Amino acid sequence: MFDLVIRNGTIVDGTGSPRVVGDVAMADGLLLQVGGTAVGEARETIDATGLIVTPGFVDHHTHYDGQATWDELLEPSSVHGVTTVVAGNCGVGFAPARPSEHQQLIELMEAVEDIPGSALIEGLTWDWETFPEYLDALERRVWSVDVAAMIAHSALRVYVMGDRGARNEAATESDIDSMGRLVAEAVEAGAMGFSTSRTLGHTTRDGVPVPGTFASEDELFGIAAAMSTTDKTGLLEIAELGAAGEGGMLKELDWMRRVSLEFGTKITYLLLQFASAPDEWREMLLQTQASRAEGADITAQVANRPFGMLIGFPSYHAFQKRPTYAGLVQQGLQGPALAAELRKPEVKAAILSESDTADSGTHFDGLAGLVQASTDQLFPLVGDCDYEPTPEMSIGAAAKRAGVDPLEYLYDVLCEKDAGNLLMLPFFNYVEGNHDALYEMMQHPTTVMGLGDGGAHCAMICDASMPTYLLSHWVRDRSRGPRIELEVAIQMQTKDCADLFGLTDRGTLEVGKRADINIIDLETVGIEPPRSVADLPAGGRRLLQGAHGYVATIVAGEVTRRHGVDTGARPGRLVRGRR
Repeated sequence: MFDLVIRNGTIVDGTGSPRVVGDVAMADGLLLQVGGTAVGEARETIDATGLIVTPGFVDHHTHYDGQATWDELLEPSSVHGVTTVVAGNCGVGFAPARPSEHQQLIELMEAVEDIPGSALIEGLTWDWETFPEYLDALERRVWSVDVAAMIAHSALRVYVMGDRGARNEAATESDIDSMGRLVAEAVEAGAMGFSTSRTLGHTTRDGVPVPGTFASEDELFGIAAAMSTTDKTGLLEIAELGAAGEGGMLKELDWMRRVSLEFGTKITYLLLQFASAPDEWREMLLQTQASRAEGADITAQVANRPFGMLIGFPSYHAFQKRPTYAGLVQQGLQGPALAAELRKPEVKAAILSESDTADSGTHFDGLAGLVQASTDQLFPLVGDCDYEPTPEMSIGAAAKRAGVDPLEYLYDVLCEKDAGNLLMLPFFNYVEGNHDALYEMMQHPTTVMGLGDGGAHCAMICDASMPTYLLSHWVRDRSRGPRIELEVAIQMQTKDCADLFGLTDRGTLEVGKRADINIIDLETVGIEPPRSVADLPAGGRRLLQGAHGYVATIVAGEVTRRHGVDTGARPGRLVRGRR
């Protein structure tokens, strides 16, 4: 007796092999048959005629460290076919932590990853101190997806060094020994590895670089050495110096190469294209390939669309420091009520005439001026949210055609959808105004899909929808350059991501592997416009981006979503270590 049989689907198994039409059968959370005709009874049968059947997607770059302690759904990732997430990226996390350090770590996560501190204060359960205890706390929970986690440098450094660690003072030999011991302990308990941030773009609310930013080679090598002594060798994830465009990436790659060669450490780093050095990413990939030829195990994480932010009244925008607008926010106006006020001619005239003198009350107060100067790079997300717009689609170009001031035109656009309209402002990966660089990055043999940041940048981005964009744009809709074959795209989001973290029990549709599956209508799959919702603890707001075209998502053999709707099934569990 099968638990579930998917009949007559077009199977894209994640290995890169050509698609085939056939059945997929499962029981007890594992795949029993892939292809052919499944003979025997089943408790449930799904007709997948005309639909593609793929492995569940793996998103290894998320920040659900806090959300996983209170939220079973883990949206938005679970909306987009993701069945396994890895948290603890970019050197920020919540374990190990003494009670006296809780507020500091919350403020750090709020500043670096734009997660409302009030939501973390109310939502975090803190039923742990050490990292193994954090994993134990996660193991007591259930979700709609599987969850794995890394130990983060910032929390570790503060735990071991106290204020010295927070102030980025140099670690002593004793400090390094203690950090190494705790990382080894964490990996033995099931941590997927260790993450650190060295980019100057990650700072506290006071502008201070996060703990670990200036860690010496002795500290980094000592931690890697300790991690290499465990039975479950962990991965080292790095938001390296230069990851935010400040330069220095090639120097960083040199020490990564030496760490990997000396200790056999698998390393992954973040890679984006910057206007200040638009071709540096190519040199990084050339050097990464050369390092691999020497025996180093290094992989670059790349995105499949521009990396920037969403601009609008629900998040950050050009008018956030105008006194009249700030006054409306202080009154608590949102949605239709806010839109009604903003549409009043006298309110509009006041806001457009004012200077930026108000305090927006956010860590990203300076974004107002940047947005005002960037109307030629602000784009509406049209149709299935095309993140590859042409220059004439910009707010600046549209304002010029209409013969009005760009900021006035922007104001009117932002008032649409009851002041819920959001526009894309690409910072990185869009220097040439197209996806050609992204295509080259994605096709390179040393890269893997990543950078979705699920659970983070709550008022700024919603890049957790990238798995769906991979299908709708890159496989089906792209018209400004080459597309990606379906089989290749599925492998990018499944096997390649799973293999990076040693999750070899998933990522492909093969007999004996986990029954993590998506059933997708490739003709209709797509992402919906992002929207702001206040569903975090303490009424915290975040951006969500829906999807359509997912007929079913299955985790460990249980259907968790049907036609995009949560079924209430919670088969997701903690994943401890490499499989």
